[in-house]
Amino acid sequence: MSHVFDLAVIGGGINGCGIARDAAGRGLSVLLVEQGDLAGATSSASTKLIHGGLRYLEHYEFSLVRESLEEREVLLRAAPHITWPLRFVLPHRRGLRPWWMIRAGLFLYDRLGGREILPGCRTLNLRRDPAGAPLRDTFRRGFEYSDCWVDDARLVVLTARDAFLRGADIRVRTRCEAARPAGDLWSLRLRGGVEERARVLVNAAGPWVSSVLSEVAGRNEAAPIRLVKGSHIVVRRLFDHDRGYILQNTDGRVVFAIPYEQDFTLIGTTDEDFMGDPASVTVSAREEAYLLDAVGSYLKQPLVAADIVWRYAGVRPLRDDGASKAQEATRAYVLELNGTPPLLSVFGGKITTHRRLAEAAMTRLAPFFPEMSGPWTAGAPLPGGDFPWHGAHALTQDLHARFPFLGAGTAARLVRTYGTLAAGIFEGTRSFADTGLLFGAGLTQLEVDWLLANEWARSADDILWRRTKLGLWMPGWGAEALARYLVDKECPVAGAWP
Repeated sequence: MSHVFDLAVIGGGINGCGIARDAAGRGLSVLLVEQGDLAGATSSASTKLIHGGLRYLEHYEFSLVRESLEEREVLLRAAPHITWPLRFVLPHRRGLRPWWMIRAGLFLYDRLGGREILPGCRTLNLRRDPAGAPLRDTFRRGFEYSDCWVDDARLVVLTARDAFLRGADIRVRTRCEAARPAGDLWSLRLRGGVEERARVLVNAAGPWVSSVLSEVAGRNEAAPIRLVKGSHIVVRRLFDHDRGYILQNTDGRVVFAIPYEQDFTLIGTTDEDFMGDPASVTVSAREEAYLLDAVGSYLKQPLVAADIVWRYAGVRPLRDDGASKAQEATRAYVLELNGTPPLLSVFGGKITTHRRLAEAAMTRLAPFFPEMSGPWTAGAPLPGGDFPWHGAHALTQDLHARFPFLGAGTAARLVRTYGTLAAGIFEGTRSFADTGLLFGAGLTQLEVDWLLANEWARSADDILWRRTKLGLWMPGWGAEALARYLVDKECPVAGAWP
């Protein structure tokens, strides 16, 4: 136990991995421990958007919106395989926000964030534009604007992978059971009795940030945190075009309906205060009905519960600012640094601003590491993202030409999962016979083995729902065969939160 890490990070969500990546790239020695799988909770339960947050303008959070808008194109350039532009249609609904207010908000949205790549907003005639085809005839006017879509779980994994490539020690399924001061260092006791030491401890445990403070770090101060549950449902594809919808609801909230994995539509989110264990969060029947009704009130063809093919929920750890409604609680992040040895706790935040949060965290920690280098992540691609933001189609064509047995659809999925790394997975293969076992839905033994070796995947859920979304298509026999294969490989297959 002679080695001492500069930084020990508890939590393998987007904030923890973002801080680990930034710190490792500045030359610090970093240990990250995660009790389950990377992105195993909140960070894989988002609405999958890199966005400024149009509705936050109503709450006068201009600084948050500006920072978020600035990050859209940074992340688009850094990870063009898992992030891409998405146009949103906002139908005007009489009796709610007036059209001039929406147009003014979009005008501001277009100008706050230094937009260079994404096109600006425009007004639509929904009786003529294809975006109006699925909508009821009462909707005549709408607005269209830009944001970005992201595969949230892959963003976390690739961020962790980049941290690892820069020297970070990433340990999944490794719970930190205790962290106590030992002179000017932190002494950490990990699952299995392993002990490590670090100069600074970062608590990026998401919805568990309070329990880490009290139960792990032994701090008695109350954490000003508000747990807010957000639920989503996935249904069969509702419309033929490639745009998403942002739909105003009569309670003042908005609901998104987004093209998802080619064959589906993602609908979300809800906002309600949550009490209980974040590991056991589920979508309630009431939330399902709310989302179905909110979207169904716009569509010619109503939605019913039988249309749902998948559902998921997450708990957002927001800073408690005293807002009366969960949807009004700020999404801005707060960093609290105190104690000797230093403990930095992360409250709130959103996927869009995770890189800026990490930079802010390192600024707070700079006095403890005077020799570390400066900010670097703004222009650095994530693994597999070293190609132009508009180059996915050309990359897919090249992959398909090199490995024609994959088929065009699978080649596109692989590029949108691994980017420039996809070809290396299949190097030396000439047919499916060279890829080993076939699990269904285009998943091969070769890909599974690559995920085990390079992305910390251990269970079937890790692979089918976080490293990929093949669980949406995977037949039951394929999922069972994958689980058996992982047992044979002696991979731990316990639940995400053992």
